[in-house]
Amino acid sequence: MQTLTALQVMQDAPVIPVIVLDQVQDAVPLARALVAGGIRMLEITLRTPQALACIEAIAREVPQAVPGAGTVRNRADVQAAQRAGARFLVSPGYTHALGQAAHATGLPLLPGVATGSEIMAALDDGYTALKFFPALASGGTALLKAWNGPFAEVRFCPTGGISPQNAPDFLALPNVACVGGSWLTPTEAITRQNWDGITRLATQAAQLRS
Repeated sequence: MQTLTALQVMQDAPVIPVIVLDQVQDAVPLARALVAGGIRMLEITLRTPQALACIEAIAREVPQAVPGAGTVRNRADVQAAQRAGARFLVSPGYTHALGQAAHATGLPLLPGVATGSEIMAALDDGYTALKFFPALASGGTALLKAWNGPFAEVRFCPTGGISPQNAPDFLALPNVACVGGSWLTPTEAITRQNWDGITRLATQAAQLRS
């Protein structure tokens, strides 16, 4: 199986869906619906007890999808995500210990940052593809524009408050590789198993940069 870099994860499509799953049986049809719309990189957040089982199911049954683990906060999360079959990791913040744990697995990590100091800590550990979170609450496009001077080598995935309406503003910035958003997988659509609706949302998201 091909080893990915964090930049490859971010450049695969304009949007990485931020997914919260409560039922394992929803994981495979949801993944298939997103892949059908052109979205392959799937961030399954470790916010529910079923998250790891959902990653396992997608890794096993949807070979076209690339499941990743989100809300990764420590070494135990990293190791559990790897065992489940996650192929990339996303964190809400960054610590040196987390970065070292991710390096040890060989899995790409998108570390969460919201300040210049956090960016510098991630850069010190070799990370140049970062998640900007929470993007809107922390300064949005204005902060990203300011960071492009001192941190020109960094590419960001802004997440947190991103919508179909403001995503194009973020994607237009030279230091933004993609955005992360939960709007592709609305809770109501998952509850109703409206997979066709999710495919339509994914199709629209995949065309945001075209």
